[in-house]
Amino acid sequence: MNTLLHLDASANRSGESITRALSARFAAAWLDANPTGTHRYRDLAADPVPALTTEFCAIGRRVEQHPPIGRLGVDALLESEDERADWRVTRALVDELVDADTVLLGCPMYNFSVPAALKGWIDRITFPGVYRAADGSALLAGTNVVVVAASGGGYGPGTPRAAWDFQAPYLRAWLTSIGVPDERIHVIRAELTLADLAPGLADLRPLATASFEAALASLDAVLPACVPAAMSAERTSPKE
Repeated sequence: MNTLLHLDASANRSGESITRALSARFAAAWLDANPTGTHRYRDLAADPVPALTTEFCAIGRRVEQHPPIGRLGVDALLESEDERADWRVTRALVDELVDADTVLLGCPMYNFSVPAALKGWIDRITFPGVYRAADGSALLAGTNVVVVAASGGGYGPGTPRAAWDFQAPYLRAWLTSIGVPDERIHVIRAELTLADLAPGLADLRPLATASFEAALASLDAVLPACVPAAMSAERTSPKE
């Protein structure tokens, strides 16, 4: 069964969020293309992932002292009921990610980076050794990730603030670090989303419209990579 893990991180839940609108559009198209698929949704702003704890840090430091032991191996290293309770939270989120065939991240740019809600999820699921199978292969080697990004200004190549983009480069670096191949990471961004609101950006409204339309087209273009027919032949990662 094909599974889509869909996460939204925008704090704006009023219906005006660009990333929520775009991620919902992709999820609807994915469901149309995958009528028997599973759509798992998390609103990280409405239901934040629990913050890291002393127990989380203790488990992580203990795991670091061993070769990659996978998710199952962590259980043997737990030393208290508090650690077991904390690991259950982490394990459920890690399992959800590993079980997904496609991951959809709705991620606006906040202060040149990702929202705290998304960073909290990243911190909680980034755990040593859990994304490797027993034979050492990457569990996420066959996972597609679609990052739906939005920014109030422009950060593309050649723009004055291109070097201020700590959103897309950060997400790409993190995803590759846990085993997602770079070619399976699809970053789709709508820029200049504040042009309709900020008087100082009024002359950029045509560019904002073009950026949004390009994002819609890019979502349509990437969808075929995330449907079962394409993935059944390409998926190379064993599941633990």
